[in-house]
Amino acid sequence: MSLFGNGALGRVVRSGVGRRRVQTLVIAVATMMAVASAVVAGALMVAAAAPFDDAFKKQRGAHITAQFDPAEASVAQLERTRKLAGVTASAGPYASTAFRPVDRSGFRMPTLTVVGRSGADAAVDRVELKSGRWARKPGEIVVDASFRGPSLDIGSALRTSDTPNAPTLSVVGFAVSVGRSADAWATSEQVEALAALGNPLMTQMLYRFDSASTKRQILADRARLASSVGAGALLGTQSWLDTKQAADQGAAATVPFVMAFGVLGIVMSVIIVSSVISGAVGTSLRRIGILKAIGFTPREIVRAYVAQALIPATVGITLGVVLGNLLAAPLLADTESVYGNVSLSVAWWVDVAVPAAALLVVGLAALIPARRAGRLNTVEAIAVGRAPRPGRGQWAHRAMGRLPLPRPVTYGLAAPFTHPVRALAMLLAVAFGTVAATFAVGLTSSLHEVGTSQDPESRAAVTVTTVELNHVAPPPPPPPVAGGAPASPSPVAPGPAAVTSRPEVADPAKVRAAVKSAAGLESYYGKLRTEVAVAGVSGAVEASLYEGDSRPGSLEMLSGHWIRGKGQVVVPTRFLERTSTKVGDTVRMTFEKESADLRIVGESFDTSGDELEVHADMANFPSAQPETFLVDVKPGVSADTFARKLASVVRPMGGDATTVVESEQSGIILIMDAMAVLLTLMLIAVAGLGVLNSVVLDTRERVHDLGVCKAIGMSPRQTAGLVLASVSAIGVVGGLLGVPVGYLLHGVVMPVMGRAVGTGMPSRVLDVYGPVELLLLGLGGVVLAMLGAMIPAGWAARARTATVLRTE
Repeated sequence: MSLFGNGALGRVVRSGVGRRRVQTLVIAVATMMAVASAVVAGALMVAAAAPFDDAFKKQRGAHITAQFDPAEASVAQLERTRKLAGVTASAGPYASTAFRPVDRSGFRMPTLTVVGRSGADAAVDRVELKSGRWARKPGEIVVDASFRGPSLDIGSALRTSDTPNAPTLSVVGFAVSVGRSADAWATSEQVEALAALGNPLMTQMLYRFDSASTKRQILADRARLASSVGAGALLGTQSWLDTKQAADQGAAATVPFVMAFGVLGIVMSVIIVSSVISGAVGTSLRRIGILKAIGFTPREIVRAYVAQALIPATVGITLGVVLGNLLAAPLLADTESVYGNVSLSVAWWVDVAVPAAALLVVGLAALIPARRAGRLNTVEAIAVGRAPRPGRGQWAHRAMGRLPLPRPVTYGLAAPFTHPVRALAMLLAVAFGTVAATFAVGLTSSLHEVGTSQDPESRAAVTVTTVELNHVAPPPPPPPVAGGAPASPSPVAPGPAAVTSRPEVADPAKVRAAVKSAAGLESYYGKLRTEVAVAGVSGAVEASLYEGDSRPGSLEMLSGHWIRGKGQVVVPTRFLERTSTKVGDTVRMTFEKESADLRIVGESFDTSGDELEVHADMANFPSAQPETFLVDVKPGVSADTFARKLASVVRPMGGDATTVVESEQSGIILIMDAMAVLLTLMLIAVAGLGVLNSVVLDTRERVHDLGVCKAIGMSPRQTAGLVLASVSAIGVVGGLLGVPVGYLLHGVVMPVMGRAVGTGMPSRVLDVYGPVELLLLGLGGVVLAMLGAMIPAGWAARARTATVLRTE
């Protein structure tokens, strides 16, 4: 015989499922929500490592990408490094250089590391060609796919520098290297030609080792490489662990909050299923006694009630798997863009393991009350029927009767004490619903603060530029949260003139003078986005240089303070970790040909992935000039009018002015917001159904009492008030319990999400709850309980006295 039974037992199971429609719906929705959250959490946990690992394995990525000085390390020396202990595969030597090209719109791109390779395939780092073809001759170049945009496509011409008559390169393809070994690839002859223009020439070698899974092993491998060549020959290395960490950050940031919702859903499912089956047993004592009297064994009774939980749970689990896959899709798609041709989807074993675990949890949750049904004495079950135990809760009725409240209200307030276990289940359902709502409100508020804190320029009323806005390429978007690939600048499509000539740049001094003389000016500061070199950091580092009082455009600080003048620099957490520095240390920064030793005075809150951006005063570099002025206007002055008047002055110079449009939230934040709202609504719905189930059971058990009360004069309104009063105290206590737990959960999860992207969380992001919000969330517990009891209260109010007495 199967678990669900054949013949008579099967009919009992089907009858129980069909008769208890509310309980069936509650179990199905509760398990659906829990499984959907668990599937999303499992998919993201896999996405936090598996995609990179799969792509790295497929492309045989380099554990160490090493740059050597060709003047210090000969080809013969590099060949000997292939035979070092622990080296399992290698590729190279490849000629390598770095140059900063100019795209077809006339704007300088970030500095690109270009490597000379004859093809995409190699023993190490098999580059994935996403579109176009490989470079076959000098004058051609393949660019990393992250740089593709309207101004950079197949056939685009890249000028090798911004100098007049600079040679051009034709883009023939876009590719992806999972190990980030280069930003572009060309022939060896082309790389040497670029080096001949004054760019540094280096030699790249790619290595795989038998032991490279920890930082300690990587450092040991690097030490062997350094000792095998002459002193100073090894210019720098890049570890695959750093690349992996950057690629994993986005999915890892999403996992904590989805897991929090998943745990809430699982716990609530256990509470709901136990409550439903316990209620089914408690209201079916007479039925159970009759089943035993006609020959059903205790084991069959247990199986029947477990099956009545597993049938709707199976439906809910199936729907939950489908919903979880749909919810995970946008998050996985955001991650997938980092890995080239690696396709991301929910791992098959997640879709198998989660439902299996959910069925086990539901079965165990139903087993305890079902075993109680199996142990019932036949005669006692038939005799007692579904009446509550005599005398239970009488003390509560006596105590509540002393309160100066209408009798229907005091009767309702005492009702939960008749079934304390059921009341506890209802209380926990309300509390967990309030926890979910409190956590979701804090999460969405914090995500909003994260988005606004990363766009300080949007705080200004007017932006003034030194070039006309139709020539301005938007700043590169921040790297996607799901990975560490550098974002490509996505300039607007240029007009014909922009392709053939560089836009005219206004004199910053004249633009500054126009800003200062504009009527209605409150304050302003200048800003330059550029690249600098920092001693100890390989490659260029993004920098924001400020002129004047830049506090209106400051970032949120984790420690220290914002720059206050010359000789100071603010850096993100990742800079401190990568350079092994701390606030108070000094670093050397070079802009163009000017160097300055700057003291780190602050650690900034920065969620831009693996990119480094430092902030310093422009006075440290005399040749630096602002490209943008951020302006605030006086109160009562129209920003639009101010911008139009100022634009009419600076446009003849070659500049422009416009009001600042607040940037939209990034896609990943919007997805997380939407998912948090959806999961919260599902949890609240489950909590409401849990209350509904308990109140339905209570109302059915007290149907005779309600009929008597109506017979002696209780009005329909008083009857509804009685039922609603029975859950009001539970709503108050559930809200008082749920709000602090939701508050604490938010305080735990948000820092974990921050650590996943390599940063701490400032107080502005964490302290998002106000007293009024917390009070309203607490009252939400009462509203939730009332909404859950509304339907049975309406039924009790409408029921006719004679009908309910006959039904009982």
